[in-house]
Amino acid sequence: MSTVHETSNKTFFSEAVLFDMDGTLTDSIAAVEAAWGKVAKDIGQDPAYVIAATHGKRAVDNLAQFKPHIKAHEMDSEVTSFEESILYFADAYHKHGPGSRQTSPAGTPGGAASPIDSSATTPALSPSSSAAPSRATSRASSFVGGLSNLTAFRRPSFLHRVSSLLQMSAPENPLREEVVPEDAVVDDVKEREVKVHQFEAWQLEAAAVDRSVRILPGVKRMIDSIPEGRYAVATSGAKTYAYGCMTRVGITPPSVTITADDKRLKAGKPAPDPFLLAAECLGFDAKNCVVFEDSPSGIRAGVASGATVIAVCTSHERAAIENCGAHYIVENMDKVRCEPVEVDGELRLKFTIME
Repeated sequence: MSTVHETSNKTFFSEAVLFDMDGTLTDSIAAVEAAWGKVAKDIGQDPAYVIAATHGKRAVDNLAQFKPHIKAHEMDSEVTSFEESILYFADAYHKHGPGSRQTSPAGTPGGAASPIDSSATTPALSPSSSAAPSRATSRASSFVGGLSNLTAFRRPSFLHRVSSLLQMSAPENPLREEVVPEDAVVDDVKEREVKVHQFEAWQLEAAAVDRSVRILPGVKRMIDSIPEGRYAVATSGAKTYAYGCMTRVGITPPSVTITADDKRLKAGKPAPDPFLLAAECLGFDAKNCVVFEDSPSGIRAGVASGATVIAVCTSHERAAIENCGAHYIVENMDKVRCEPVEVDGELRLKFTIME
């Protein structure tokens, strides 16, 4: 495919499409920033600095940078737990906060939450009820009632991290003969009390603001216009986060979905590896593909892959991405049309950039 510049012909052909996810297909920026803000507070860094430094990059790379103490064999679990925290922030308002639609028999917010829906990779923080699953019930409040409600979890990694905070009052085994000094017990209880209070504060803050994942303008129409097997997702998110975001907004992850934890990747964005791998898995040369991206690192990755890059101004101002090499810059996907056509007996995708 010949290089297309913003001032040249605004109709061109391609063979396949490679989508970035967050900021391109979905908007979960509020939840992502909240999760990185929490990391920043945990390590005593400026949240604004950490948030700016992590955008568009893999969680594994960011965690390695800001939490260098994490051992190699612990990293997969750390990434999973971090991405669960993103989805927790995304769901908390409607599941546990003011957006919850469920009320207790007394008419006050509360009650046990019903099973969360099929999109849920966020831990369920309350026991499942017998109510039939629905969008309304799956977003029920489970915070009211305090820490006693926080008993059921979807993922052992999250359970492992939080369960210690919930055992503050658990009695010691009476059969143990070991004698622990009273002051050590008091200090231990106080330390756990502090951790529990910190955890409660995080929960309350997460539930106070609506950080729901949303689908971006024009995305559904664009995906629906592309034949199956002609598009892929290549994201800096790992599988927990990527699949969680897409399913939450009604996007079925395509069969070729390259996530940051794919062991075939040698490097993440701004290296071109995610897009090159996605194109290869689809059976096309990246040079004959279109990349949709929103972040500077992602745009550079797309350009380096040889694809035609369409940048969307959905997470950055135009001034922040206009010098990253994108062939086209549009407000969002509403400004782009894709039409499958036959050219010389072969299926092609005809793209038109709208004014």
